[in-house]
Amino acid sequence: MKKITLCLVVAIISLSCTNAQKKEFSKESLSKKMITPANTEITFKEVVKKHQGKVTVIEVWASWCSDCVKAMPKVKEMQANNPSVDYVFISMDKAFDKWQAGMEKHELKGDHYWVTDGMKGEFGKSIDLDWIPRYIILDKKGDIITYRAIETDFEQINETLKKLE
Repeated sequence: MKKITLCLVVAIISLSCTNAQKKEFSKESLSKKMITPANTEITFKEVVKKHQGKVTVIEVWASWCSDCVKAMPKVKEMQANNPSVDYVFISMDKAFDKWQAGMEKHELKGDHYWVTDGMKGEFGKSIDLDWIPRYIILDKKGDIITYRAIETDFEQINETLKKLE
């Protein structure tokens, strides 16, 4: 009985550690290059630095993702309720033109970037991407406040934004 209990405790601790809240991005993720709407390269570090001094919500999404599209009204509501927050959209679309069409169709307000190697590529792995849409919240210093939120977490996201503003 003690062995079973010990195994359960170890399994729970191991599982919770894999989903641990990170406080900063890895050097690997910060060095990854993305594409801007003007089709120029920028590193993720430059993106984060650009938004320092502002509370920032990063949404990782794709135009082909049905959960991402379903969450769009809540994203727009969040933006309306938190106008002083910066919004960064990082697309996992498979092609530049699909990403461009998705931005236009959904009229997302904020800064937009495209990761060329998709969800399972180097950038996705470096931020532990296992689901989209994925939301990351940064404080004004650029520190991670929320590392992993999904489309069902809008209540928690909105509460966090109100505390940070």
